[in-house]
Amino acid sequence: MRNHAMTPDRLPLPMRFVASFSLLGPLFVLAPFAEAADPSEGLFDLDSLKVKITPTLPYAEIRHGGEEVLLMRHQDPGHTIEAPYQKTARPCPPYCVQPMQIAPGVETIGEVETIDYLKRAEEAPREVMVIDSRTTEWVQRGTIPGSVNIPYTRLDPAYAAPNEIAEILQLEFGAVAADGLWDFANVKTLVFFCNGAWCGQSPTNIKALLGLGYPAHKLKWYRGGLQDWEQLGLTTVAPAADPES
Repeated sequence: MRNHAMTPDRLPLPMRFVASFSLLGPLFVLAPFAEAADPSEGLFDLDSLKVKITPTLPYAEIRHGGEEVLLMRHQDPGHTIEAPYQKTARPCPPYCVQPMQIAPGVETIGEVETIDYLKRAEEAPREVMVIDSRTTEWVQRGTIPGSVNIPYTRLDPAYAAPNEIAEILQLEFGAVAADGLWDFANVKTLVFFCNGAWCGQSPTNIKALLGLGYPAHKLKWYRGGLQDWEQLGLTTVAPAADPES
């Protein structure tokens, strides 16, 4: 039986943590935790969780910021969604409901698929990247473990200069500039998310990349974003200091 100890979830933000199981041995380490629905405090058995992600996936171990983070659902069935995602209405525009398919050829995915891409990104970082498109003030509230924060403004031509976007395409995504054109033959599969179905930040990035010629089949969209992630009580963490971690 693998027991897991948790810290109280009412501590001030700098002191709140979610415990994670080390893959290197029977050690328990602490990973940063921020504004998430976290597992209930106390001891629980990882092999007999009451609230699993799926029947065959009780939890996942995801590397984030140099630490192994335990990605799981809140173990208290009475837990309720926390601020600011408890709101059901926001002014539209700008916070309008997005369509289920953001663009032809771009796959819309859910939580289980996102977790699978997080694992793939850890195993093959040159092939897959999961991107939090939100701006800094949102990301500081908590993000999905294993994701990399690239604020949508850094890929949006309305905010970023062409050379800045080109740098991200080449250094982060694997695109190659050749004779004034882009070669996307070996680019990464990118999974974008933001705050949820009412958030236009990740859709803005996806549309911008499509406009540059990025292959649609290499773009995935987690439409539910942090709204649905929090609603399901899944672990969030503080943003990683180093995108390469």
